[in-house]
Amino acid sequence: MTKIGDKFPDFNLKNQNGETIFSEDLKGSKSIVYFYPRDNTPTCTTEACDFRDNLEDFNELNTKVYGISGDSEKKHSNFSNKHSLNFDLLVDEDYQLSEKVGVYQLKKSFGKESMGIVRTTFVLDEDNKVIHVIEKVKVKTQIEDLKNFLKE
Repeated sequence: MTKIGDKFPDFNLKNQNGETIFSEDLKGSKSIVYFYPRDNTPTCTTEACDFRDNLEDFNELNTKVYGISGDSEKKHSNFSNKHSLNFDLLVDEDYQLSEKVGVYQLKKSFGKESMGIVRTTFVLDEDNKVIHVIEKVKVKTQIEDLKNFLKE
């Protein structure tokens, strides 16, 4: 698992509009990079809408927001449009970045085991160094936790 003090891995991923976002694009401001299992599921929708509704606060804290899952560009586009998301969703269909940062793991759900993204949030500094990690994200409290961290 990528941890505090590590450089966030380099990447180039497509967003919901088919534009390529490079890890270099994150430099110069802080970034929240949150990994989530799947578009249009209840908890993932709540999480995305919470980021949407608080984006202005994050902008005031000079912090960009990026969501990443294994869903396709088309699914991201539909999800983004349906919920009027105001930040980029990045496509990690082959789970390469998810594996590099250690969030693609064996998960148990309803007694079944399968590989998937474990909901995890990283905060990066202006040089893409990890300065905060939230594992086992609690969607209800995550936004306040992030704002409090960024204000410190």
